[in-house]
Amino acid sequence: MCIKQEGIHDGGKGLRLDQMIKYAISKGARILFVGINPHHGSYRRGVPFSNNKTFWYLLNRAGVINERIDELKTDEGLKDMYETRFTRLYSLNFTNIITRPSHDVSELRKGEEDRGRIRILKTIIGNRPRVVCFIGKVTYSKFLNSNSIRFGWQNDIGRSRVYLMHFPIRGAARIRVNELRRIKEVAFNGKG
Repeated sequence: MCIKQEGIHDGGKGLRLDQMIKYAISKGARILFVGINPHHGSYRRGVPFSNNKTFWYLLNRAGVINERIDELKTDEGLKDMYETRFTRLYSLNFTNIITRPSHDVSELRKGEEDRGRIRILKTIIGNRPRVVCFIGKVTYSKFLNSNSIRFGWQNDIGRSRVYLMHFPIRGAARIRVNELRRIKEVAFNGKG
């Protein structure tokens, strides 16, 4: 059973920020991916990391999902996979600490992550995903409210293992694929 997260208003402008990307959260998911906030392009498409689809190609190469690359390359194919198979078939979830879209993290306001941090913590404790994967140092440092962090396995949150992976868009793909394979071993097979 999926729970749709409640949206947050955009500072009184009257727009619902959850109208475009639906974050389906399920109990006991294999992996809960946590991002910092959506890019405007991803927000318009209704799929996280769809402005630059590298994240989805990495998931596929690591064996976390098993999709045809040509389907992931199109907005329609990626959205269909995200809406129909990401949670139901693969038992994967995705959410962002901040739901407001921006072009990059420099546009985020100090303290904007506070409500999201509490929401994410409640989501983890209440839904007990096997692994929580924070995507990028900025995401995890905003969640912890600390800059003293390292990549890899972190302290557990409740019953969930926690992993900090490199941001998927810049840098060597093999590093990210290897990280996702390590996460998959624990999330899918209970190893690690």
